Amino acid sequence: FYLLFQGLRQISQRTISTASRRQFENRVPEKQKLFQEDNGIPVHLKGGVMDALLYRVTMGLTVVGKANTKMFML
Repeated sequence: FYLLFQGLRQISQRTISTASRRQFENRVPEKQKLFQEDNGIPVHLKGGVMDALLYRVTMGLTVVGKANTKMFML
């Protein structure tokens, strides 16, 4: 029990830091500039290739789900 008590005491005496170890660059202003630009592209596609791919996959799954629902409802 003594070793367990010592271990718990050491853990409780450590300082707890909530600051992150890595500093991340704030990219919000550049994203705002990109998404607020009026260039005729729908907002859900302004993120580039990954947004377009995600949109198409989502729409494809939606259509397949709708077809499955119709099939099971008949």
